Amino acid sequence: MDARPIACLIYDFDKTLSPNNMQEYGFLKGLHIEPGAFWAECREFAIENRMDGVLAYMYKMMEKAQGVMELSRDVFRRLGGGIEFFPGVRDWFGRINAYGDSLGLTVEHYIVSSGLTEIIEGTAIAPAFREIFAASYCYDASGRPLWPSSAVNYTNKTQFIFRINKGILDVTNDVDLNSFTPEDRRRVPYRNMIYVGDGLTDVPSMKLTRSKGGFSIAVHPPGETAAVDDMLLQNRVDFALTADYSAGSELERVVQAVLRQIVAVDECARLHASHLDAARRHIDARKARPVTYEGKWIGERE
Repeated sequence: MDARPIACLIYDFDKTLSPNNMQEYGFLKGLHIEPGAFWAECREFAIENRMDGVLAYMYKMMEKAQGVMELSRDVFRRLGGGIEFFPGVRDWFGRINAYGDSLGLTVEHYIVSSGLTEIIEGTAIAPAFREIFAASYCYDASGRPLWPSSAVNYTNKTQFIFRINKGILDVTNDVDLNSFTPEDRRRVPYRNMIYVGDGLTDVPSMKLTRSKGGFSIAVHPPGETAAVDDMLLQNRVDFALTADYSAGSELERVVQAVLRQIVAVDECARLHASHLDAARRHIDARKARPVTYEGKWIGERE
């Protein structure tokens, strides 16, 4: 085991770190399209074609932009620069890292989102994340989108929790992901994970994290508690909190408390492991000890 325990926070993006869907900032505004109309059209297109909702919006983004807005990897990243965030998000990661460091804990941050990787990569907070798992296009030699290369929906989000657990972050590496790895050799124990999301699309990931011993937090805009109250009462999440990431906020206090618990549980787990190792050494020593009867050697123990 590493000398220093690792904890991780795994975030959805839209309406978790940012108040709106990322497409509603530079992209839809640039095309003068009303967000409600766009999402309704995506939904209708998905139903008509029995299509995954993420693939539907990715198709519609390309369709709507054709002849009006040039799309490229660089354009998506520039759009990320216009994303707005909930209060305190911009300096949240540095504060949480510093608090973890004061506990002797390494804290890592991950995104698992149905939004677009390239837009997230263009945001001011992108450097804070060890890895961004989100939808993406493949691009031609000029950087123009050709076809979806990945689509992250509400159910397949859970695979990335397994990847983080094992430390297999390369999405093309399924062999190591599916190979057996003993729990005590996995890079980030499930009990050291905190999943932060906003709604029903996060429920499978929230429930998985909780069922494995980790923690789930549902965040909401001020006063809008109906959905998250239900999630809390249905044991889908551990906490339901206002999406205020500011210093001294309730969200910060809860995460700090969870990090303290992670450190305490990790210490107990390490002590338990050391006692198991000692017991194995004692057994091995007894097995190797010669067997005697009335002081006479009669053989080795089996």
